[in-house]
Formats: sequence, structure tokens, C-alpha cells
Amino acid sequence: MIQAKIAEILESDQFLQEFHIRGWVRSFRSNRFIALNDGSTINNLQCVIDFENTSEETLKRINVGAAISVKGTLQESQGSQQRVEVEVQELKILGDANPDEVKLTILSPKKHSLEKLREQAHLRVRTNTFGAVMRLRSKLSFAVHKYFQEKNFYYVNTPIITGSDAEGAGEMFKVTAMDLKNPSKNEDGSINYKDDFFGKETNLTVSGQLEAETFALALGQVYTFGPTFRAENSNTSRHLAEFWMIEPEVAFCDLDGNMDLAEDFIKYVIKYVLENCQEDLEFLNKRFVTENNAKPKLERSEMDLLEKLNFVLDNNFKRVSYTEAIEILKNSKPNKKKKFNYIIEEWGADLQSEHERFLVEKHFKSPVILFDYPAKIKAFYMRLNEDGKTVRAMDILFPGIGEIVGGSQREERLDVLKEKMQELNIPEEELWWYLDTRKFGTCVHSGFGLGFERLVQFATGMSNIRDVIPFPRTPQNAEF
Repeated sequence: MIQAKIAEILESDQFLQEFHIRGWVRSFRSNRFIALNDGSTINNLQCVIDFENTSEETLKRINVGAAISVKGTLQESQGSQQRVEVEVQELKILGDANPDEVKLTILSPKKHSLEKLREQAHLRVRTNTFGAVMRLRSKLSFAVHKYFQEKNFYYVNTPIITGSDAEGAGEMFKVTAMDLKNPSKNEDGSINYKDDFFGKETNLTVSGQLEAETFALALGQVYTFGPTFRAENSNTSRHLAEFWMIEPEVAFCDLDGNMDLAEDFIKYVIKYVLENCQEDLEFLNKRFVTENNAKPKLERSEMDLLEKLNFVLDNNFKRVSYTEAIEILKNSKPNKKKKFNYIIEEWGADLQSEHERFLVEKHFKSPVILFDYPAKIKAFYMRLNEDGKTVRAMDILFPGIGEIVGGSQREERLDVLKEKMQELNIPEEELWWYLDTRKFGTCVHSGFGLGFERLVQFATGMSNIRDVIPFPRTPQNAEF
């Protein structure tokens, strides 16, 4: 007897072979046909029982959501809905599911809204949609590591608790071991962090970039892939308080090399899921089309999910300077007719998602890499250009989502870096170790950051980022 996953059995031609399968009941009809799923595939295995020789007590316990063990022989299916089925010789109930309670959960056949499913994040992965999303997320995660390992990058685990703010954003979660009702205080009433666990003020990291840079300047090329945190009070479909970031850093690499790396990386991981998640993508594509058709005409995507993924693979990313992009946007119909929510009036504007999507979907009809942004809207560590007003930054823009990657050539000149930190009131003593890397063999180096959930969102076609992470952390929500 072979113990196997349903994904393997559905592809098998070992007819009359005995198999042992364990999974959860998706449906049970006519007291005879069990649709069984074990999470290995979006497809169910039909198990046919001889109800006349099965006890009434057992039949009553075969409910939606119940965990069962089945032993039986593989047969060619008599029905047209499936190629194979299992003729059951032995069935055991491993875990009951109360039918009265199942009706109140996502396991019932009734369709629930995605918002409702988020309230039951511990069970939603048993639905077809979330099973498909999470299997694809897993494959995409593997593809990330596979790409960088094949390119001889070293995987670095950067700190989750940190004393620095890489983005200069200030929107960080504080970490403390002090009694919040009675914290240690200085004479002036301020918090005395010297008495805290780490002896200084600490936070959850917003990025592993600065630490990764120090490793790139020793190991040549490294990447981080770990959790990051933003205490932004953003209740939108594009923001999470806890998310995963992919951040490569490469020594002796300028902005052009950085753009090459980012484009190659994205195409690799998308190609990987197209080749390895076909059934889940077909299901998600049908779901995307149905959801898209229900939207108002102006909000509909011109491409389905599979077309979007192939669009990225089949097109070279168009490289456009920020200055050129501003001119295009200023002269565009939506801007002139004031259709944009944010009207572009002058150079220096911070581009919004609507502008980014216009450039990708309407103007260039290809993924776009914008580069050489105004220094005033970018972080202190980005290399200043000779014009003194732009930096060697780049963002990659995708259809339907806008910005998916942000990166730059890093400022390797110690004097310029110090000047920029002074302008932004970033204390040198806080980042003394970062400045040290510019004193001991400084060199041109670059890197980028890609929010993993944004990538999963693009690859699955899900409209809300909260539906591509197992347990979303958002304002006023830290359930599970």
C-alpha cells in the first residue's frame, strides 16, 4: 500500500494499486461520494464508499471539514468530472467537524466575502482561494532563494530589533522591557532608556538595508529576506504593519547594474511560478476575471492575471528618467483634464500610484523603471548626482500595482554622506558604524528593496494585500 499526497494520486496511472490517503472532507453527497483534499493541490480526490456496508454512525460523521483516513484502490473514474477516483475499502474518522458549527465558518459551501474570511484567518487557508494563494506564496519564496543562491549571493539575517531608522521615516514600533505604567524617567520627565533592556531606545526594523550594506562590502553580494515593520496608520489595500522584504546589496555595482539585477530577478521568479503553479494560477486567473468583470468599466484591467504575468516576462522594462516622466504626465490627457486625483504641476512632485500606472498601462505599455529622482523626496543614503538636485534612485513600476521595487546606488563618499545626514538631522553617533564602511575601502555599491507581499499580490491577482499574508497585521488588528 502506497501512502501518497492527493496531488500525486491525481496524476497517477497505477490503477488497482492500493493507496492510503489522509485529508479533509470538502463535500459528501449521495452518501457515497467524498471530495477529499489534503492541501497538496487545489483539486479534490473523489473517494467512493460502499454506503450499504458502512455503519450509519460513520456516515453521519463524514461532514465538511472532518479529517479522515482512507485506504482503497485507484480506479479510472466513471464520471466525467475527474480522471481517477479511489474505491474505498477502509475509512476512519480522525477528527470530527460539528456540522452546526461548520455552517458558521468558512468551511461551509456558502461563499463569504474576503473581509469575513480575514476574521477567520486560522481557517481561511482551507478555502480554494487561500489555499492557492498560500501555495503560490510558498513557491515564490523558494524561487527568491533559488535565484540568489544560483547567482552566488550570500543570505544574511539582519537584526529585527534595531537602534537605527534606515528610512528616516520615524514611523517605527518601539521595543521596551520597561513597565509602561511606571517607566524609568530622567529629571526632566523624559524616558530614561539607559535603564531599559538594551540601554538605549530601540525599535522593530523598517529595513535590513544598512546592515546588509556592511556585509556586501565584505562578501561582495548578499541578500536579506525577512520581516520588517512600519507603524504607519494606513488602512489601505496596499499597506501592512508587518511584511517581508527582499533586499539584495552588491559591491562594485552602479545604478545600471542594479536595474539589470532587479529586472532579471523579477522575471526569474515570475517565470518560476508560471512553470510550477499552473493549476493554482488557472484557478486564480478565473477568479481574477470574474472579479474584474464586476468592477466599473473605468476600473477594469485590460489584461487578465496570466496576461499580466506574461506581460512582465515578454517586455523589456522601459527605463525613463524622473524628469522625462514628469513631462509625460504633465502633458497627459488625464492631467490636463484633471482626471488624476493628484494633478502634476511641477518637477519635484512625489508620484502616486495613479501616475505610475498611467506610465505603465497607458503610455509605455510595458513595465517601467524610473530613475534619477529629486533628492528631496528620497532617503539620505542615495548617491547624489552631479547636478546636486537628483539622486541615483530607481523604482520599478508594474501594471495594476504601481511601484513594486525601490532601490538606488548608495552614497559611497563619506563627506557627501555626512552632509546629507546633517541636513536631515540624523546624528552621526547613531550611525557611526555605517559611516565607518566609507572609511575602510569604500566603493560604488547598489541595492534594492522589494516588498514580498506586493510581489505575491501581483502574482496572485488578489486586490488586497491583507489576503496574501497568512495573518495580516494592520491598524487596530493583531488577531491570531
